[in-house]
Amino acid sequence: MDEPDRWRHMASAPKDGSRILVTVRPSEQGPAEVDLAYWSRADQFGTEGWRSSDSSPGRVIEYPEPELKCWMPLPTANLSRASMPSPWEGEDVLLLDGSGI
Repeated sequence: MDEPDRWRHMASAPKDGSRILVTVRPSEQGPAEVDLAYWSRADQFGTEGWRSSDSSPGRVIEYPEPELKCWMPLPTANLSRASMPSPWEGEDVLLLDGSGI
């Protein structure tokens, strides 16, 4: 992928089970944050949708589509960068190509 360090619209996120970085929208539980997630098909532990990659059987962390703002592929190993990228702080209108509903 070209430009791997660029946040992208969730509609273009891969739904093949590969791990990606996502910006989780701010809520009453806290500020925006970055999480490692993947798309999961429905199984005995939950419905089809986005899951946090640190979920485990019986303790599935699922994200509803509106809770995720944008995504980017996992960065390649870079020893000079020791942390995850900052969450996307821009306006939603720049990312959405339709209504937010």
